[in-house]
Amino acid sequence: MASFNDFRGFALTAAAETTYRRGLNPLHGVVLAGTFVLFLGAMLSDYAYMASYEIQWANFSSWLIAGALVCNGLAFVCGIFGLFSAGNRRRGLIYIALLVVSFVLGFINALMHAMDAWAVMPTGFILSIIVMVLALVATWIGFSNTGVKVKQ
Repeated sequence: MASFNDFRGFALTAAAETTYRRGLNPLHGVVLAGTFVLFLGAMLSDYAYMASYEIQWANFSSWLIAGALVCNGLAFVCGIFGLFSAGNRRRGLIYIALLVVSFVLGFINALMHAMDAWAVMPTGFILSIIVMVLALVATWIGFSNTGVKVKQ
C-alpha cells in the first residue's frame, strides 16, 4: 500500500471547467419586463374600453402606454450598453431594432390615445396589439440574449 510520503515530489493540479451563463443586468431585466407588462395592460384596458365604453379605461390605457414608453426607452439605453459586451451582435441588433420599432409605434399609439376617447377605437386597440406583440418578441430575445461562456 502506498503512503502519502511516496507522492511527495509530484505536483498535483486541478483542472476544472466552469460554465456560467451571463445574465442581464438587473435594471435592464426590470425595465424590459416592465415594457411588456405595461403594453399588455394597455392592450387589455383598450379591450375593456371597447367592450364597455367606460371612458376611464381609455384614460388608464393612456397612462399605461406612457409608463411603457419610459420603460422601453430605459431598456433601449441598457440594450445599447449591453450591445458592446454582447457575444452575438446580430441578435443584439435585432433586439435594439425591435425596441426602437415598439417605441415609435407606442408613441404613435400614445398620440392616438390623446384624442377623444370615442376616436381611439379601433385604431388604438389595433396599435396596442401590434406594440404588445413587438414588446413580447423584444422581451423574449432580450432575456434569451445571454451567452454561455466556458472559463478554464
